[in-house]
Amino acid sequence: MSDNVSDISLAQDYLERLALETSEPKERRKLLSGSSSDLTLSQLHRYLGTTGDTAEPGQDPASLSVLRRLELAYGSSPLAPPAVLGHDPKGRVRIATAPPVSRASMAPKPWTTSPFKRMSKSIKLKRGEIKPWQRKQQAPDAPKRYHWQKVGTARRWTLAVLTVAQSAMAVMYMTSILPYKGTTPLEIAILVLFALLFAWVSSGFWTALMGFFQLLKGRDRYSITASATPDADIVDSARTALVMPICNEDVDRVFAGLKATYESVQKTGQGHLFDFYVLSDTYDPELCLAEQHAWMRLCREVDGFGRIFYRRRRRRVKRKSGNIDDFCRRWGSLYRYMLVLDADSVMTGHCLKRLVQLMEANPDAGIIQSAPVAAGSNNLYSRLQQFATSVYGPLFTAGLHFWQLGESHYWGHNAIIRVEPFMYYCSLAPLPGKGALAGEILSHDFVEAALMRRAGWGVWIAYDLPGSYEEMPPSLLEELQRDRRWCHGNLMNFRLFMVRGMHPVHRAVFLTGVMSYLSAPLWFLFLVLSTVMLGIHTMSEPVYFPEPGMLHPQWPEWHPGKAVALFSTTLTLLFLPKILSIILLWVKGAKLYGGRARLGLSMVLESLFSMMLAPVRMLFHTRFVLAALLGIQIKWKSPSRDSSETPWREAVVRHGPQTVLGLVWTAGVWYLDPRFLWWLAPIVGALILSIPVSVISSKVGLGIKSRRKRLFLIPEEAKPARELRATKRYVRHAEALRETPRFIDAVVDPVENAFACAMGVARHGESDALERSRKRYLEEVLEHGPHGVPNALKLQLIDDPILLSRLHYTVWQERERYPEWIDNTYVHRPPPRFV
Repeated sequence: MSDNVSDISLAQDYLERLALETSEPKERRKLLSGSSSDLTLSQLHRYLGTTGDTAEPGQDPASLSVLRRLELAYGSSPLAPPAVLGHDPKGRVRIATAPPVSRASMAPKPWTTSPFKRMSKSIKLKRGEIKPWQRKQQAPDAPKRYHWQKVGTARRWTLAVLTVAQSAMAVMYMTSILPYKGTTPLEIAILVLFALLFAWVSSGFWTALMGFFQLLKGRDRYSITASATPDADIVDSARTALVMPICNEDVDRVFAGLKATYESVQKTGQGHLFDFYVLSDTYDPELCLAEQHAWMRLCREVDGFGRIFYRRRRRRVKRKSGNIDDFCRRWGSLYRYMLVLDADSVMTGHCLKRLVQLMEANPDAGIIQSAPVAAGSNNLYSRLQQFATSVYGPLFTAGLHFWQLGESHYWGHNAIIRVEPFMYYCSLAPLPGKGALAGEILSHDFVEAALMRRAGWGVWIAYDLPGSYEEMPPSLLEELQRDRRWCHGNLMNFRLFMVRGMHPVHRAVFLTGVMSYLSAPLWFLFLVLSTVMLGIHTMSEPVYFPEPGMLHPQWPEWHPGKAVALFSTTLTLLFLPKILSIILLWVKGAKLYGGRARLGLSMVLESLFSMMLAPVRMLFHTRFVLAALLGIQIKWKSPSRDSSETPWREAVVRHGPQTVLGLVWTAGVWYLDPRFLWWLAPIVGALILSIPVSVISSKVGLGIKSRRKRLFLIPEEAKPARELRATKRYVRHAEALRETPRFIDAVVDPVENAFACAMGVARHGESDALERSRKRYLEEVLEHGPHGVPNALKLQLIDDPILLSRLHYTVWQERERYPEWIDNTYVHRPPPRFV
């Protein structure tokens, strides 16, 4: 008798907790009436389940009441329409977060990166010893060759000639500066490094210069945006999916940006052509629950059911590219175009509409990349980076378009893609072999662009299309964390340099991708060899006959004047693009940049800051390159999107070795020749000051103060787009809401558990083996307790609605045995007092 009374007491406690979350007073009174006050917990769930749950018998009783618990919580405003909130074939309540699957094939072609293996395979194919690799589906029709391709080829040859000629002149001048005119092994090594580094600087200079003339002229006959008018019609068959792959991101920021973008699209009148997909690879259980609630809240706020979808993969392979491949296989056949967004992306409806119009007007285009503008950050560091990308970035982007035309870059986000050729040609197989440079491709975007161009479709940059936005990392350390992944990915991509069929432009893209990081160790080695040469000439006797058999001595000569001239020339190539950017804005109007004076001052301050950071990045990138080549694993962690600041302790740990190196380097050069410190001071000085510079630049307060003084101001701050203002407003609104449910809430709380069970993605059949696994998982969870459950097991529970429902029923039914579950859930909530 006492056990039955105890069970009824548990049921009453459960009922009162449910009543606390019931939205309508009438339903609350009905729950607490005498008809349900004397039921056991099992009977209570069956009583609640009589309103419509149709779960098969044999399951735990809690699964019968899932739908009723959700109805009580949301009342007359249902959680979701019947097409979304329904039942699966087994009768379990289910929230349909994605449309029905329309399966299509997307098979990656294996890579043959070695020319010797490719030759061997070619011989075997001719002999009939192996069969050629074939796809099952028919290839899409490739576009014909267009006139712009000949123009692009001629322009790129011009760039190559300019870069080589300029670099050759610089190397000849450098030879005349060296004491032995480049005849000793050490000087030859220095000349080789100088030639590589100067060519890298030269190519960037000519790219920015052509971008300056292009933007100053204002007319571009080959601009992709000129191929369609803004009022061009879009046929209903041109459906577009906006896909946003995320992984452990700031949930409030992700869905705030998505909401702003969705509302902007609806205002264009073309909203029926766009569907939105949030593709989650999140493996943090708390964030998984937060994403589910944020998706539901967004759909309810904008009536986005049937337009905004959410899918979380249970099998996370190939990271972002694998997530997009998974979408293509499931729903790619439903859409003509796919527009990839980053977690921090915001785009205007006009920009999205224009991208679709441009695709419709250019059937030969496979990818059109917008030029995203960085905006929305408050840290001083991110505001400096925003200023740099907003002021200098357009020159380089326009210059890239001038040289590349339809054989350009794809940056992995804020770009529209033609789905059919992407699915046929752009699935990525892992790189063959073993080691750090084999396996899954990390930097997928450059490779996908190369494959699209190899198949005949163009890859364009819409450099003059406004309305595309992103955010910058808030601190130097956050940016370097991202750079480590990019460095590893670009080194891997270079293995594809000799793959058959790649367009020369994209072979050059692979090369420039490697050089963007390999230039750091080359620069570091150049500085080290220069210091070594100083030490040799200071601590040893001059060698007058460097080669055997010489009849006349060779006098070592230093030419400080020529060295100054060469140094000045190099600085000119580096900083002239910044000056041209300022001139361009002065000509076109600098009001939104704080005015001409503040724009010029901001450029000077940003240049000094970038000079302080260049040596720091040099050492970090050198370490990244060595780590990748030596096979040291990296952690794939999403960058921080909020206004996080760098603590002093972390800065000391990360920058301490650089500071020590700077001090030792300074002391060594001072001992050898103090005059040489004038040349080396910008390098060693930046290393010595790296700790305070990293910490101070991450400060939010300094960023806000600089904005008040109209320094580093950009138009997106002076006159922000409606979508950017809306994003900030929605973030504040989300942060003001009640705390996001925790994992323990999803287990214990009646309503949160019902929602989590309905959102469960695993819809297994029935089998003895599955039942044994569930029983084992249940025992393991109860053994660990609410705070000791491993994340992998938490994900297993969130995925499996049956297992989660059984755990929910068990912790309530056996409360005396497992008191910590309910006690920890309601520790900060008052006890119910309805009865």
